[in-house]
Amino acid sequence: MKVTLAQVLAWRLRQQSLSPRTTASVEQLVGQLAGVQAQVASAAELALAIRQKEPHPRAVQEALVARSLVRTWAMRGTLHLLPADGAAAYLALLGAARTWEKPSWQRAFGLSPQQVSALGEAIDEILDGRVLTRQELIDAVLARPGLEGLGEQLASGWGTVLKPLAWTGRLCQGPPRGQNVTFTSPRSWVPGWRGVPDPDEAAPAVISAYLAAHGPATPATFDAWLLRGATRKAVLRGWFESLVRSEDVTALARIKPSQEVRLLAGFDQYVLGPGTSDTRLIAAARRTAVSRSGGWISPVVVHEGRVAGVWEFTEETVDVTLFAEHGAVPTAGLEAEAAQLARCTGSERRLVVRVG
Repeated sequence: MKVTLAQVLAWRLRQQSLSPRTTASVEQLVGQLAGVQAQVASAAELALAIRQKEPHPRAVQEALVARSLVRTWAMRGTLHLLPADGAAAYLALLGAARTWEKPSWQRAFGLSPQQVSALGEAIDEILDGRVLTRQELIDAVLARPGLEGLGEQLASGWGTVLKPLAWTGRLCQGPPRGQNVTFTSPRSWVPGWRGVPDPDEAAPAVISAYLAAHGPATPATFDAWLLRGATRKAVLRGWFESLVRSEDVTALARIKPSQEVRLLAGFDQYVLGPGTSDTRLIAAARRTAVSRSGGWISPVVVHEGRVAGVWEFTEETVDVTLFAEHGAVPTAGLEAEAAQLARCTGSERRLVVRVG
């Protein structure tokens, strides 16, 4: 069966509750999107609110407090919101790559696999039933014999040496304490936590969730989204061999191309799922406008399923820059999206549109 690119993009818009919008909760949406990048918390909140007919401004924070969502290091080593009842499956696939055992990782971050193992055992004990700030956690680790020399690595804002502990189910974020991030153990924090499963058992659920939101996709595209291609190819092939999503075929064949306009948040899953290098979604010459320095992913204008421009908030405006080569984008659609952003943020801003 052949489908057009326009049909694929329209199907993704529907699968991700962008067209039409949804009455689903933030927990349901996070599961539907196969996680939501939350390196910038406000971007994650807006990405979810944009998809809702009636956005609730504190929904994400309430879900984190209720422990129905978990914030932890996940795909590509970045912070994500994950559904509490499905987080362990994602972590299993990330941990399967054992990136911390590779010589290049050890040279870059200064820890041996044995030190990572010892650090994990210490974290298990330190965080059992406790919620600690980063500094409190560092102080507790450095007080352990044999771990006194890890202060610099643990203090890194990127948290690189803590990511293997997240992926092996030993650590996740707890509720903020003022301006401070906190950490705790999933064993005592996540309701019904049963540990990180075997990757082969977890793979069908995670890959199905990814394909349901971002498919059709190749194993390589999935692995680029998961961990920038770090999974061993034989393992990846094994995960995909027995997986078929036949239920999507009929829906893809029937869907009509989208004419919708959407203003999406920075770091939106619609862009991150296939990746910014996908020229069917983002014109090659415009990639740097979307994927900027420092790992920043711009808020984007989507029209007919493709990225048609970028936008940003100022104090008084929604400032839109359309890509000239894309062609005309309906003004009425942009105005409706500015109104949706006002509903999401509680702040009305004037729409300003330019072509660049």
